Amino acid sequence: MTFFNELFITPSVTQSIVLLTLVVFLGLWAGERLKIRNFTFGVTWILFVGIALSAFGLTIDEDVASFAKNLGLILFVYSIGLQVGPSFSPFGKNGLRLNLLATAIVLLGCIVTVVLHYITGTNMTIMAGIMSGAVMNTPSLGAVQQTASDLNLATPDIAIGYALAYPLSIVGLILSFELIRFFCRVNLRKEDEALQQEHVSDDDPICIDIRLSITQDATLQQLHDLCPCQHMLVTRVMRVDDTDELVDASTVFHPGDVVRIVSDRRHEKDLQSLGEITHYGFHGGERDNHLISRRIVVTRTRCNGKRLSSFDVRHRYHATITRINRAGVELLATPDLVLQLGDRLMVVGDREDVRHVADIFGNELKRLDLPNLMPIFFGIFLGVLFGSLPIAIPGMDITFKLGLAGGSLIVALLIGRFGPYYNLVTFATTSANMMLRQVGLTLFLASVALTVGQGFVSTLLAGGYMWVLYGVLITMIPLLLVGFLAYKIMKFNYFKVVGLLIGSMTGAPALGYAQSLSDKNDQASVCYATVYPLTMFLRVMAGQLLIVFFCS
Repeated sequence: MTFFNELFITPSVTQSIVLLTLVVFLGLWAGERLKIRNFTFGVTWILFVGIALSAFGLTIDEDVASFAKNLGLILFVYSIGLQVGPSFSPFGKNGLRLNLLATAIVLLGCIVTVVLHYITGTNMTIMAGIMSGAVMNTPSLGAVQQTASDLNLATPDIAIGYALAYPLSIVGLILSFELIRFFCRVNLRKEDEALQQEHVSDDDPICIDIRLSITQDATLQQLHDLCPCQHMLVTRVMRVDDTDELVDASTVFHPGDVVRIVSDRRHEKDLQSLGEITHYGFHGGERDNHLISRRIVVTRTRCNGKRLSSFDVRHRYHATITRINRAGVELLATPDLVLQLGDRLMVVGDREDVRHVADIFGNELKRLDLPNLMPIFFGIFLGVLFGSLPIAIPGMDITFKLGLAGGSLIVALLIGRFGPYYNLVTFATTSANMMLRQVGLTLFLASVALTVGQGFVSTLLAGGYMWVLYGVLITMIPLLLVGFLAYKIMKFNYFKVVGLLIGSMTGAPALGYAQSLSDKNDQASVCYATVYPLTMFLRVMAGQLLIVFFCS
């Protein structure tokens, strides 16, 4: 019995480790096996299991729980920021409207929370916790708890409010876009077909073969003078005798030659001024001649942060880089493009020339398996410092802090986005990033659950069941209002609306259900990823600001 007490009852470092790991194990086990249709509560089962154990008296030392909670939260949000940072551009041409709508959902959620606070008289710290659960945002919970602690406010009920609101938030999210589907009489097959016909982004790279209609020989510079397009890359020329040549500054083009040009879609009509289009689309693999196309991965750290023009691949190695794939996004290989570790370059040239180019950039995938720990720990250090800085609110005699979550998220986004410009290697494989993220999230949920379970049942029986209703209202009212606006008024495709709603709630558990609606497109996932970074930041800030304004 003494052995059992030392391991599970008596507070100690060993006892804390035993309970934390046990809660994580049981929660993950339940998350893998307990599913409803195509979605599951996933790692959130850790929260439920921890609450159940702590309700029976299995708790851990508060200082240990606080350390594990904060460390887990930092690891979680920092890994998110580091991953999305390289492609973080929430106000780009394609993402502006989506992010404005997502911002509206966040603001409406705050408004509903404030209205419920005044109508019901529920303390704003509790309402902030309920809001965090209603929008399925764990970092927001951590930020709210820290802000309340900094203001010397009671914090236990915050996590209980989160736990009560979270389960039905997933149901409310799915119910919201199903109600939109029902009342708007959405036909999924027609929505799929509409997506197929929808014009793709003007920023997408295109490859066109054009038979030159020039009347006399011309140089590369003269071709550029003939075409109003300023962003075109002439990669190769196919002569009338069917020979194939790479293009450089000394190449002379003859009437009837077919040139291959890479540009962006907005200049397609301008390119037609050079002649007749004979082929449209990228060519892959080898041709029946000496020129080949190969994907080469940037794996040398010395290439990180350098402009593409600094390698002068075309003149030094008689090869051409036509486009670059970065995190699934195709980019035009412009001279001023700054390379990042993990970029995938499409290189065209002789087999031997392409091999030399591969040697320059590395192309050794095993090198990417080694995690770069320096930017992680350096960034966390800066994030904690940044999050601890007091920020004055104009017109008020109070200050607030971004907190561990907000500071770490902002620094991670900045390092991920601009780190390569200063030769800082920020690349991490998806598996490494996910491991860091999941370890952080599981630590956070387990430590929170093991400190709130004893008051969970009593709070629920004493009227906490109403908090579940509040959470449903905070979840569904903003989603339905903005969802109907996006689909009926702004004429968004239904699958985009679904992705917008899930992304605005950072509701990854519901993404699997959304993907099951269609196996012909991934627009839900694309829109989710588009609004996720900005929404994550806004969610982390929103709860803190509510507490600062209404509890100070």
